[in-house]
Amino acid sequence: MKWLRISMALTGIAACSFMLVQVAPHAREAGAIFAAQDDPAVLSELRLDALLRQNDRLVQDNIEAALAAGDADLADSFVALARERNIALPDDLLNRVSDAAKAENSTSHFAKRFATGLVTGNADDVASLSGTVAGDLFVIGDIRDVVREGKHLATGEDTDRLVLGLAAAGLAVTAATYVSVGGAAPVRAGLTLVKDARKVGRLGEGLAAWAGRSAREVVDTPMLQNAVASGSVLRPGETVSAIRAAFRAEKAGALVRLGKDVTRVAEKTGMRGAMDSLRIAEGPKDVARAARLAEAQGGKTRAIMKLLGRGALLLVGGAFDLALWLFGAALTLFGLLSSIKATTERLTQAWCDRRRARRLRRAQIAAEAALADAAIKVIV
Repeated sequence: MKWLRISMALTGIAACSFMLVQVAPHAREAGAIFAAQDDPAVLSELRLDALLRQNDRLVQDNIEAALAAGDADLADSFVALARERNIALPDDLLNRVSDAAKAENSTSHFAKRFATGLVTGNADDVASLSGTVAGDLFVIGDIRDVVREGKHLATGEDTDRLVLGLAAAGLAVTAATYVSVGGAAPVRAGLTLVKDARKVGRLGEGLAAWAGRSAREVVDTPMLQNAVASGSVLRPGETVSAIRAAFRAEKAGALVRLGKDVTRVAEKTGMRGAMDSLRIAEGPKDVARAARLAEAQGGKTRAIMKLLGRGALLLVGGAFDLALWLFGAALTLFGLLSSIKATTERLTQAWCDRRRARRLRRAQIAAEAALADAAIKVIV
């Protein structure tokens, strides 16, 4: 019975050791992810490691898809990711990406997209955004948006209050840009990007809801309605002054911070990268995280956000599974330590019992010898 209990404890050690070897790598990865949940750069690297281990053609397939969609910038981002990860790519694929990037950055293409951004106010790349920002800096774009949405508001039609608020904020920031000789230009570009993302439906629902609430706070609706009623794109000076009077600058801090963070993303990843971050963001904190990610990953950021989505910015989904791995590892470790403890105790008890039995036998032999000596003495 004693040796059976020892054998069971030894079996527990073997079983728990085997399970711990299987669970430990997953638990270590889960622990690293939990530890990096506030650092998007480290978090994205850990998640990329796990994702790329599952599919060694993932990067190549995404490059092909990006080229097929006409997004040379995204394809080039995946090439940068492959280069950083030492992932081999076919030479013909690299040549196709290079040719597509050259065509996208050609002078004629840039001029066409610049004009499109200037006229329509919509942007999806560097050239069109340059045109959009140029229009907003000359207040044409923002006046156009404020007058249009303001008239919708005055007549009771459906009004995009977010575009209205961003355009009003943009006019105030544009004035600051001129006063500071370009010092506020980064905020101006960021607000324009947010506004354009809204127009083309690439603003995340959560971020759009937050920005909409913020935009309502910065606009005095009755005063704006009066300004729009008498305003016109043909009289920009008067219109800007009237609209600016309806703008509550003290309430615009959150929108200004958002504009700065969007610009930080755009500086490292390009305009499409900034658009991607606005699409997956659920709030201003996500955009701030995207800015930190972009500053750490540079040109690889678009590829990372394409592969991981919002998971590149923070710990979303799978947290329960990660916690289970950690709990399983802790439980297995506890079982291993308990089995070691039980084995040690039972072996020690067996050793003590053996020594005790040996002493008893020696004492018994000594007693029998003493009795024998006493009996001999009596006989003699």
